[in-house]
Amino acid sequence: MDGGKAPPETPATTVPVKAPSRFRTWVRGNEIGLVLVAAIVGVLAGLVVTAIGRTAEALHVVLFGADDGHLSSMSALLSPWHAALPACGGALLGAYLLWMRNRKARPLVDPIEANALHGGRMSIRDSVVVVVQNLVSNGFGASVGLEAAYTQMAGGLASRIGTAFEMRRGDLRMLVGCGAAGAIAAAFNAPLTGAFYAFELIIGTYSVVSLAPVVAAALCGTFVAQRLGATPFLIDLGDPGTITALDYPPALLLAILAAGLGIAIMQGVTAVERGVRGSGLPAPLRPIAGGLVVGALALLTPQVLSSGHGALHLQLDLPVSLSALLLVLALKAFASAVSIGSGFRGGLFFASLFMGALLGKLFAAVVPLVFATSALTPVTFAVVGMSSLAVTVVGGPMTMTFLALEMTGDFPITALALAAVVTASLTARKTFGYSFATWRFHLRGETIRSAHDIGWIRNLSVGRMMRTDVRTATLGTSLKTFRRDFPLGSAQRVVVVDETGAYAGIVLVADAYSDAVTDLEAKIDDLLRWQDAVLLPQMSAREAAGLFDSAESEALAVVDGPKTRGVVGLLTESHTLRRYSEELELRRREAAGETR
Repeated sequence: MDGGKAPPETPATTVPVKAPSRFRTWVRGNEIGLVLVAAIVGVLAGLVVTAIGRTAEALHVVLFGADDGHLSSMSALLSPWHAALPACGGALLGAYLLWMRNRKARPLVDPIEANALHGGRMSIRDSVVVVVQNLVSNGFGASVGLEAAYTQMAGGLASRIGTAFEMRRGDLRMLVGCGAAGAIAAAFNAPLTGAFYAFELIIGTYSVVSLAPVVAAALCGTFVAQRLGATPFLIDLGDPGTITALDYPPALLLAILAAGLGIAIMQGVTAVERGVRGSGLPAPLRPIAGGLVVGALALLTPQVLSSGHGALHLQLDLPVSLSALLLVLALKAFASAVSIGSGFRGGLFFASLFMGALLGKLFAAVVPLVFATSALTPVTFAVVGMSSLAVTVVGGPMTMTFLALEMTGDFPITALALAAVVTASLTARKTFGYSFATWRFHLRGETIRSAHDIGWIRNLSVGRMMRTDVRTATLGTSLKTFRRDFPLGSAQRVVVVDETGAYAGIVLVADAYSDAVTDLEAKIDDLLRWQDAVLLPQMSAREAAGLFDSAESEALAVVDGPKTRGVVGLLTESHTLRRYSEELELRRREAAGETR
């Protein structure tokens, strides 16, 4: 019996428009219908990516005078005053924070958190806020990418469409993944990368059922971006030579170094945040301070600005001195940490690719000193470095492997990149344990490590499962009265409360009728059990199961709070485990497509 009110599962508001009933039924019960909806989501993702990307480029042209719209491809700022533009963007973000200070705004939910905790439900309004913040951050030169805006808006639109069709929880989560797949595929002109980004980072698992919708969305996103003029993101390898077994040890060493750099960047973001908070600087002023720092770094090299898209081609194609490479790498890493840590909104996907390429070219210059037999070219090391650093920061080993394949079109180098990506991912997981997104959740106090659906466990709360028709007795009741009120067989257990109604313990009816009890005028107080073991309505089924085990009880009372201890229900261990098993089986059936 569900005796409690369920907490809200979704950060989104009610959906004003629903699809016609006939179409809802068709999509919910037909896999082809779901694929068609996913294709529409992919088309929308391609449009979103194109619109956001061109808006950012327009801001770069208008504000900085960048000819191609890419700040990091500029050799120098056209005017020293341009160094103040990141601080101006910080002022806009600070003004927003100041406006929101007195408003009780909930945290913005991204696609990973939405799929992990909220069953794929996202808010369009929140997504628009993220897009505007990301555009301001990137457009005014902060060292962040637009990937957050791409996936947020595409995922938000997918969630809105899914809720309009009243999709099941599993299908809605998958559709949000389709939005992210279409967005990443359109951003990099790489459908395989987009598809596996969705599987590894947004949906949290791969299944045969989700393959067709996700691939359809990724392909549609790519086609739309291409039709709207997106340029392929390809790397010219020249003549990379033959990859042999002797080339793998230096690639794996580079992967370990990339993992170390990625961890340092993530910890650097945290260090900047702690330093800014410790300085006592008001929150609205923090992005301004961060913008001033980024602007000062841009006076040394504009390649620290924005995501690094334009500079990546420069660093791969042109011969650059080791000192210049090392300087740009250090400044870019510092600028990225300062930008995110001071409050700018954006991602580190493309920045990690850029910094990984720089690290790879640096490594190529010193590798002959350690591996004299290695014949890999600097561009090959750059591809290995960018894949390794990106998987450390972003996550998704197969995502980064397919990105290397779609960027180069070279299978031997892709195999080399796969080995490096696995090494970097394993190194980061065993030494640090988080990607950038999940590290941010950890700092907020969340326990999620991926988009794997654990929200249903939290939603399966004690308040939902408990019985409210609790039989109670008052502390101090005599055994004679207790036996009269609760005949043998009428109940298994009775919750005892004190004169104020607060929980005091549980009496097993069998104990009251035990042969060892002879004095019927004695009080039931001596028969109380589990005085200190109580459940709270907000506890999850997993937490309740743990408490049942530690208390060695088959049933526990549910109280309204640890201080007031007012009894609101009763929950048994058997019912908890049965409901948990039922929900677990439902999730398994959804993943296997057996609910359609």
